[in-house]
Amino acid sequence: MKSINLGIQIVPKSKDKDSYWLVDQAIEVIKNSGVKYEVTPFETVMEGPEEELMKIAKEAQEAVLTAGAEEILVYYRMQIRKSKDVTMGEKTDSWKQ
Repeated sequence: MKSINLGIQIVPKSKDKDSYWLVDQAIEVIKNSGVKYEVTPFETVMEGPEEELMKIAKEAQEAVLTAGAEEILVYYRMQIRKSKDVTMGEKTDSWKQ
């Protein structure tokens, strides 16, 4: 199964819960999934099979709602190749210090 990159940004809305704490609940789901991922200031990027990443993304969304968000805005960005894997490293390794 070929790998893709999926970037997910979940923006929670809550009257009484801290937004960063709510986002942390989504990141915890991604962390516990076992897929390769990288947290950035605006989104979390995952690497793996598309079906698996979409399942994880749905679980992350549900975790934020379960943790107390009244509403969430979810933004996805995906890079998919027809016949070749997509890796985070090909985009960022040359910039790592």
